Amino acid sequence: MLGMVFTEFLEMVEQRFSPELADQMLTQTTLANDGAYTAVGYYPYAEMQALLATLSRLTGNSVPALLQDYGEYLFRRFVELYPEMLAHCRDSFDLLSQVDGHVHREVHKLYPQAQLPVFETLTHTPACLVLEYRSSRGLADLAEGLIRGCIEHYGERNGVQRVDLPAREGLSITRFEISRP
Repeated sequence: MLGMVFTEFLEMVEQRFSPELADQMLTQTTLANDGAYTAVGYYPYAEMQALLATLSRLTGNSVPALLQDYGEYLFRRFVELYPEMLAHCRDSFDLLSQVDGHVHREVHKLYPQAQLPVFETLTHTPACLVLEYRSSRGLADLAEGLIRGCIEHYGERNGVQRVDLPAREGLSITRFEISRP
């Protein structure tokens, strides 16, 4: 898993909770590298799962809720760090429908070894966007947070409906229907 996902997660924990809680999470989680992450490194997904489990225990928040919050935070960070990736998009439908094409292509330029999920656009009308998320990591909660962060960024009040579908070929599959009011 891309190191930037880890470093930004630690930043979110420090900002949302406290630096002390972030340290406590790191010391109470068994990690191969003791929590020393770099943005350009690659780390086992199991370490993110372990960090989330520890944070959930320490805060009383569920792992899905923490992942959704992190997704919203991470989208705001993407806006700050990579504004050029979003500059050509006029609204959330425009950006979200291009995740697999334009956005992931740009991510691969920066991080060639990144293993990204699939965000397939199934329907794109002026009133409705339907995306299918497929991933071997099953981070649909993170994806939902990113979608909600995108909607918030554009100042929209779109609704998001989520349907978790049966896994197929080792991939978790979730359908997101985003509708304009």
